[in-house]
Amino acid sequence: MSLYAPRYARALVDVVLTEKLDAAQVDRQLQEVLDTFAASHALRLAMEDPSIHLEEKLKVVDALAARTQWPHALRNFLAVLLQNGRMAALPEIVAGYRAELDARQNMGEAEIISVRELDAGERAALEARAAKLTGRSIRAVYKRDPALLGGVVLRMGTVIYDGSVRGRLERLRRQLAGE
Repeated sequence: MSLYAPRYARALVDVVLTEKLDAAQVDRQLQEVLDTFAASHALRLAMEDPSIHLEEKLKVVDALAARTQWPHALRNFLAVLLQNGRMAALPEIVAGYRAELDARQNMGEAEIISVRELDAGERAALEARAAKLTGRSIRAVYKRDPALLGGVVLRMGTVIYDGSVRGRLERLRRQLAGE
């Protein structure tokens, strides 16, 4: 990780929170920027090329901002990155932005794996339980795994709560084997 990426990430979070921008919308727009640069190798190289004048790069950013309706704060943020020659670190800065925003909003991400699709009530109950366990608001990502046989596995960072039938059978097997 570069030394400067966390500073840019914190600065962007400061702007989003100070200006009361919709954080989810800014996140989607940042993803659009990342996707745009990932889709066009020539564009990415041009934005990172020090021999291309800043004014030309800003014209491209302004055209993209107008076409995609980015907020002025996002356009200005990209301009600062261009001025300081930091566009190559944009993916790292965006990842840092997301982590910093989650930390400031006391938000955690949970992966919930179940054998079948869960209904809205089950999802709400699991998210409430995860929030209670962590003391944080939870953004859940749901996955299915038929090998679980039943129950759910809740993964939050490096902590795993295994309430699956497969997990219970494995623990029982270890107990019976004396492990």
